Amino acid sequence: MSTRTLISPAALARPRGRLLYRLCFAVVVVLFTLAFLGPLYWMVSGGLKTTQEAVQTPPTWVPGSVHPQNYQRAWEVMDLARLLLNTLYYALGALAFQLVLDVAAAYSLSKLRPVLGKAILGMMLVTLMIPATVLVVPQYLTVLDMPVIERNLLDSPWAIWLPSVTNAFNIFLLKRFFDSVPKELLDAASMDGAGPLRVLWSVVLPISRPVLGVVSIFAVVGVWKDFLWPMLVLPDPNRQTLAVGIYSLATSVPENVLIAALTIASLPTLLLFLLFQRNIMGGLTAGGLKG
Repeated sequence: MSTRTLISPAALARPRGRLLYRLCFAVVVVLFTLAFLGPLYWMVSGGLKTTQEAVQTPPTWVPGSVHPQNYQRAWEVMDLARLLLNTLYYALGALAFQLVLDVAAAYSLSKLRPVLGKAILGMMLVTLMIPATVLVVPQYLTVLDMPVIERNLLDSPWAIWLPSVTNAFNIFLLKRFFDSVPKELLDAASMDGAGPLRVLWSVVLPISRPVLGVVSIFAVVGVWKDFLWPMLVLPDPNRQTLAVGIYSLATSVPENVLIAALTIASLPTLLLFLLFQRNIMGGLTAGGLKG
C-alpha cells in the first residue's frame, strides 16, 4: 500500500515538481525559524539599546548604538547572581525529590502492580485536566499549615519542593517507559536473587537514562519559569527566585536594563534545551515501542 503525500512521487520526479517542493520547504523552514528566533533576537538586541531607543515607536530592528554595559549593569543592580543561585537551589532540590519519589511511584505502578493501581493512575491523570491556578489556594493553605507536622512552610524551600513532587505527567511518562522494559530481563534478575529495589537500581535505572534526562529537564525548567507560586510562598526578598526578583525590581530600572536582565535569565534554560534536545526527543519517544 503506497503512502499518500501532499506531492505525489510522480510530481517529485519532474524537475518542476522538485523545484516547487524545495521552494515550499525553504519557505516553511524560514518562517518557523523567524517565529522561534525572532523574539530571542528582539530580546537580545533590546538589551543592547539605549533607554530611549528601547521604548521608541516605531521600534528599531538594529540598535543604533551598541551598549553591552547594560548587561553588566543588570547583573549588578538587580543582583542576578543571588537570584540565579536561589533558583538553582530550588530547581536542584525539586529535581532530587522528583527523581526519587516519581520514579518510585512509576515503578510501583508499572512492575509491582499494587491493589487498585489502575485506579490510582487514573486519578493521577485526572489531575492533569485541572488548571494549575485552581490548585493555588488549596496548596497555599496546605503550606500555610502543613498537616500532621503542623508547621508553616512559607519562606522555606519545602514550599517549592513538596508541590513539585506531585507531577502526574512525569509519573505517567516514567511508567510508560518502565512498561516497555522486557519482563524477561526483570525475571532473570529476580532468579539471581535480586529483590524489587535491587532490580530497580541495577537493571531498570541504568537503561532508563533517556527518560530520566527528560524528567530532569522538565523538573528544572518547571521551577525555573514558575512565577505565581514562588511569589506567594517566598515573600522574603533574600529568598526570591529569578522570575519574582526581576519582577519586583522591574519598576526601579530602565527598560533596556530590564530587557538585559530577562535575556540573562533566559540563557540557562535555552542552553539546557540546546545541549539536551536530542535526549528530550529520545526520552519522549523511548516508551512508545515495546522492547
